[in-house]
Amino acid sequence: MAFYPIFLNVSGKRAVVVGGGPVAVRKAKGLLEAGAHVVVIAPDLAAELPVEWRKRRYRSGDLKGAALAFAATNDRAVNARVRSEANSLGIPVNVADAPEECDFLVPARIRKNGFHVAISTDGRDPAAAAKLRRKLENSL
Repeated sequence: MAFYPIFLNVSGKRAVVVGGGPVAVRKAKGLLEAGAHVVVIAPDLAAELPVEWRKRRYRSGDLKGAALAFAATNDRAVNARVRSEANSLGIPVNVADAPEECDFLVPARIRKNGFHVAISTDGRDPAAAAKLRRKLENSL
């Protein structure tokens, strides 16, 4: 699988994150940093975030109007439903821990001293990408 690297302007755009655990929180934080209007759909949320939080389980129709979708639950069936809805609506989707099901990946990132560096292993080893990010961060 080959991915095309891109930096995407999501400022003011609606991004839906389905899930409320640590992975979902990380995705939401990155989207907030980029200025997206973030909607989180989850019964519980692992951290307080300035997002539109729908405190419930995912339902069909939740992705309407989204520019991006993230399936970040620990339930493979729910993630598959999110992916299916996103695909039917033409919305790019990221499925946590399943790069083969993703339309895009979220790389390990560094933003420092005017640089924005993204590191990816095409989803094969996110831990290695994060380790390299930590090493490079000190160089900038």
